[in-house]
Amino acid sequence: MEKDLIIDVNTTEVSIALLENHRLIELNKEQNNGRYSVGDVYLGRVKRIMPALNAAFVDIGDSKDAFIHYLDLGLAFRGLDYFTRHIGQSKLSHSALFSGVKLNDILEKEGKIADVLKPGQLIVAQIVKEPISTKGSRLTAEISIAGRNMVLIPFSDKVNISQKITSKEEKKRLERLVYSILPPNYGVIIRTAAEGKRAAVLDGELKSLIKKWEDSWAKMAKGTAPQLLFTENSRTTTILRDLLNDSFTNIYVNDEAICNEVKDYISLIAPEHEKIVKLYKGGVPIFDHFDVTKQIRGSFGKVITIKGGAYLIIEHTEALHVIDVNSGIRAKSGADQEQNAFEVNMNAAEEIARQLRLRDMGGIIIVDFIDLDNNENKVRLFKHMQALMQNDRAKHNILPLTRFGLMQITRQRVRPATEIITTEACTACNGTGKISSSILIDETIERQLAYYVKEKGHKSLTIRVNPILAAYLTKGIVSIRMKMAMKFKCTLKVKESTENHILQVIWYDSKGEKLAE
Repeated sequence: MEKDLIIDVNTTEVSIALLENHRLIELNKEQNNGRYSVGDVYLGRVKRIMPALNAAFVDIGDSKDAFIHYLDLGLAFRGLDYFTRHIGQSKLSHSALFSGVKLNDILEKEGKIADVLKPGQLIVAQIVKEPISTKGSRLTAEISIAGRNMVLIPFSDKVNISQKITSKEEKKRLERLVYSILPPNYGVIIRTAAEGKRAAVLDGELKSLIKKWEDSWAKMAKGTAPQLLFTENSRTTTILRDLLNDSFTNIYVNDEAICNEVKDYISLIAPEHEKIVKLYKGGVPIFDHFDVTKQIRGSFGKVITIKGGAYLIIEHTEALHVIDVNSGIRAKSGADQEQNAFEVNMNAAEEIARQLRLRDMGGIIIVDFIDLDNNENKVRLFKHMQALMQNDRAKHNILPLTRFGLMQITRQRVRPATEIITTEACTACNGTGKISSSILIDETIERQLAYYVKEKGHKSLTIRVNPILAAYLTKGIVSIRMKMAMKFKCTLKVKESTENHILQVIWYDSKGEKLAE
């Protein structure tokens, strides 16, 4: 399978498209506007406590206060809180203060947030969910700093290993190795990518992650809140970090600075892949050259066509997303109806799995498949959907079809779903879906003519209308236009224009100047 990563850099954003066999699978956009992103760590200030929710609202500098629940404080919160309160006052060095924090003072699982946090208190927290709609960011006080091979966890002393590493010998090797190089009060989660890595690689990455955390101490000591302490890698390098487990064929970038950044990052995490990074210098926009723009236009509308004439209708609400599967021109009757419905549903499942990744749809997704009578077909469809979703990096859960043919999917939502507007408001109805009645158009023109003649004193007027309406107004020996001119004792001319929509009328005075509508 060919896998290409296309990175389009412009002044306002960086767009990253993942193609599998030249088909668009994921689209990510990194805005250059300082927005609040998953992984960013802030020194915030508690604004108010909500005992009923056992949660607090925290000011991190956003227009909407961030939210943290008691359970998101983490078992080691007392250690983090002690370090935050004393770092600006202690005579000890920052390093000595951190190493001396006791980790045995564990936060109770069933406690109350009012006993831990107070309004005005400083708190170090990390964004786990970006602002969505009217809600602010979701925070956690369990700080984690992700690298390619490991995740660093300050105020911990545990080493956990990915369950995807199945070899017991490799698990023991990694555990012994990391424990031997791990400083006090740091814990680590060893990722799947660390399997088989040499000690020097892991040691180098661990030191870089620790440096990122320790570089934030100077800002923390000043106690100025709200303040960004440090950020995750850019979306570009974050995607590379998470996806480069797979073998990419090519990575194309249209900006030299970003291209060098990607090369430098890959040389650190996977030197063997450095050669696949290429600077695009073509005259055609990079997304047009690789057919990404065309695929975006066809993949982000309300109606998505799939194989065999069937189609999906995708609707979004604040609480959930609804996907309706329609057979379209594939509809059959008789003995083939069940098989036809099953084939349409199987094809739809492939497109739905792609759409979930492409739009980064999260929360609750309800899929209304075409009704199936055969229980065996229902089970096969459910297992097919599970298999298709295996490559989805977001946490998700899929339930079997209900008796009404509905499939319920929950998918981790950490940022708003990607929405690209592929339609525009109709110039005839201004997006309302309604226009003036054609039966009343001559009355409307007559009323406007009376206003311009009697109220404004015009004696010679011209109207520019659609050719169809012009034919209606000028037909016959005594046309509607002539009757109006005779009634109001004025000159009325009709000009045709294909630019006008069917019932649009534009008025001009005797000098050819457009009159206010």
